[in-house]
Amino acid sequence: MHHLAIRDTMDILAGKWKIRIIGSLSFGKKRFMELIANIEGIAAKMLSKELQELELNGLVKRTVLNTKPVTVEYELTTYGHSLKPVIDEIAAWGMQHRVKVIKAINNRKG
Repeated sequence: MHHLAIRDTMDILAGKWKIRIIGSLSFGKKRFMELIANIEGIAAKMLSKELQELELNGLVKRTVLNTKPVTVEYELTTYGHSLKPVIDEIAAWGMQHRVKVIKAINNRKG
């Protein structure tokens, strides 16, 4: 069951962008163009695809505002927010790993 649960999680969060999108939205609602500006390197077509998949899985809510021109906002659902501890742990591990790698590189140089 443990391995199956890991596989299910990885299937939902798979790819280069989903975790970064969730991480960005964990700080609050964002418009489409704000997400593009916030997530370095993502193309509009890819962001649209990933947001649709996250919405299908109940992690992201899309709201169309009645403005001219139409404004679309994205936010994490309550279910999406349940991933915050996981994303925070990934970020903490990533920071720790970066420090370790930089130290190892500096030790080789020195």
